[in-house]
Amino acid sequence: MMQFIAHQTPQDTGWIEVICGCMFSGKTEELIRRLRRAQIAKQDVKIFKPKIDERYEKKKIVSHSEASLPSIAISKSVEILKHSKDADVIGIDEAQFFDDDLVEICNHLADEGKRVIVAGLDKDYKGVPFEPMPQLLAVAEYISKTLAICMNCGNPANMTQRKVESQERVLVGALDSYEARCRKCHYIPESEEEE
Repeated sequence: MMQFIAHQTPQDTGWIEVICGCMFSGKTEELIRRLRRAQIAKQDVKIFKPKIDERYEKKKIVSHSEASLPSIAISKSVEILKHSKDADVIGIDEAQFFDDDLVEICNHLADEGKRVIVAGLDKDYKGVPFEPMPQLLAVAEYISKTLAICMNCGNPANMTQRKVESQERVLVGALDSYEARCRKCHYIPESEEEE
């Protein structure tokens, strides 16, 4: 007999939701969908993105499918606190580009009764967990893992393949620099394997 367990929406408390996955898996699109629903419900929504992410717009979060919402670009995660005092829902995109204080800040906001929705890469281009995402996954009440389609073979993709030569961990880019890859098709360039 199949048993179905429904997740109850928390009452009189805040919580953290994390949307994670590789590039081109729909993380920002899902974040935008959840934030739009909160706006439709007339909740006060504040949205944040890292200043270094200027791929599409400086003052909007934008999915690769061009869905967008206005946002506040910030340099440090502590800036979220001063802009979120009256917010019911806080959306944070590209969390992997923020400092490790983001975990404490998300916990603080949830403790204040706010719904915090965070989206970001869970692994870097080498397949290594991308801080502060592992810590956010550990404290979140809800986790959604998104998959892309491997741009090499068509299998479900969970990895981000870097297409340009750079050993920098943080290299902001889109289709010009990255592809979604499955476990079988993903590789680390030989020049970087021994580091």
